[in-house]
Order: sequence, then structure tokens, then C-alpha cells
Amino acid sequence: MKKLTPGIFFKKLVKILRGRPQIPPSLQDNQLLQTILKRRSIRSFTGQEIPEDAWSAILEAGRMAPSTVNLQTWSFIIFTQEQWRQTFDLPLPFGGKRAIIVLGDISRVKESIDIFPQSPLVEYTVAVLNASLAAMNMNIAAEALGISSVMLSETGKSGFFTARHLQEVLNLPPGVFPLMTIVFGYSKQPFAPLPPRLPMDQICASGKYPQADRKVLEDWLLEMKTAFKAARPLWSFDGQLRKYRDDIERAERELRSLVFREESGS
Repeated sequence: MKKLTPGIFFKKLVKILRGRPQIPPSLQDNQLLQTILKRRSIRSFTGQEIPEDAWSAILEAGRMAPSTVNLQTWSFIIFTQEQWRQTFDLPLPFGGKRAIIVLGDISRVKESIDIFPQSPLVEYTVAVLNASLAAMNMNIAAEALGISSVMLSETGKSGFFTARHLQEVLNLPPGVFPLMTIVFGYSKQPFAPLPPRLPMDQICASGKYPQADRKVLEDWLLEMKTAFKAARPLWSFDGQLRKYRDDIERAERELRSLVFREESGS
């Protein structure tokens, strides 16, 4: 594995800053496609308030998302800045103006039609799949309205990395579990670089699963480290990775306890 030397860092940084989505020339003027492909995760927001009609439209986009057998296995808990502070005793991450905690929710379906009595893994997977579609619908709707967002799994203890904490704080019943928080606001950044993306031939193939190219993956990891170092020069990528591993191990125990009713270890 190559080390991230200063020379490699600057070479990769230039590549990242020049990165753009690949849009066929014939579709350059397609507004919906532009909205989807220009979306970035924003982590610095202005003080501008989100209009109520725009906020209602974002929530409606979530409600109208597709779902398996139209089960709509999601719920949304919405927050203003003040409501977030009252709930978590913390400011909304990154100066955002509004937030939605997206929940996988099987409890409502069980009240009327229990179609997963012996299939907890399928039940969980369906809830995650559907709620994630709703989350992306809201994310794209916000982007179409000129409102930026970021989806979080751990920042501020508001995602699936801290499922047990959120179950207690939000009083979640059995069958309801946190997936992510989406923070919304108007971006301070005039330009957000495209995060390193794997090339199309590494994720797409005809007929059979594509073989991984180790060199491409190595280059991608170097670009990931470059992007991290550029954004957080005083932080360690490997240290952050170790933290994620610890968080993921804890989240695994908590989710098994909450979703599959397994005993949670210490």
C-alpha cells in the first residue's frame, strides 16, 4: 500500500478538485439530472431560515417515496434548532436550521397487518430499504429548492451508531429504530468538491459480478485519505477509522438487542 506522501497528496488533491459528474452532452440541460448530480453533503450552513412551504415540500417528498408493497415502513421526527437543543442539550450539527431523524418503523404495520412474524431479518431489511428511499427523496427535494443537507449516522448521537441512546431519548417503541439524521440549511460553501468516486467499470458490469481491481481500490483509498486530510489537517485518517470501528462494534450490539431482541453485551 502506497503512503500518502506530500507529492501524492497534492496530485490527488488536484484530481479531487477537478472531479465532475460525467453527464452525456445531450443531457447537460436536464434540470432534474443536474439537481441529483450536483448534490453534496454540506457541513457548514448560514443563518438563513428555511421557509415553511419549502419545509413542508421536503416532508411531502419523504411521504411520497416508494416502498415495498406500499408498507411505508418509516417515521420522521422533525426538529427546529430549539427543539434539537431541548432534546439533546446540543446545538444542531454544523449550524443547520432544521433536522429530521429518519426511523425504520415496523410497529405501525404490525398494528394492521403482520406479514413478517417469523422473518426478523427480512423485516429489518425492508424497513431500512424503504426509510432510506424516503430519506433520499427528502434530500433531493431539498436540493431542488436550493437547500443543502447532510446525512449523519453518528454526529450528535443521532443515528444508528447510537441506537440505544436514541431509543431512550425519543421513547421509541419495539419495532422502531434510528437510521440517520438529515440536517438541512443553506450552504456557506460556494463550491463543494466531488468526493472520490470509484470508476463505473468497478461498480457496473453486464451479466456477472465485476472483478475488483486492487490498484484502482488502492488509488481510491489514497484519494479518500487526501480528501480527509484536506478537510481536517489536524486529524488522523487511521485514528478516525479506528473510532468508526469501535462505534460500529457498539452499534452492532445495540442493534441486535433492539431489532432482533438478542442480549446486548457490555
